[in-house]
Amino acid sequence: MLQIYAIRQALAKAIVAYYQKFVDEQTKKELKDQLVSYDRNLLVADPRRREPKKFGGPGARARYQKSYR
Repeated sequence: MLQIYAIRQALAKAIVAYYQKFVDEQTKKELKDQLVSYDRNLLVADPRRREPKKFGGPGARARYQKSYR
């Protein structure tokens, strides 16, 4: 699923870069504003990543339960 978001972002950034290079700056600004109003993640990356698993438990934060009896 994350690859789909990466492809969306790459295409949106490529279109904005094309407008910056070959079309005027005003049209690029309008296009960028439309994309941001539709979905901000099209142009801005989401830095959240999965936290790696650590020792002593089944996941990143969860620990195995200790029992005394």
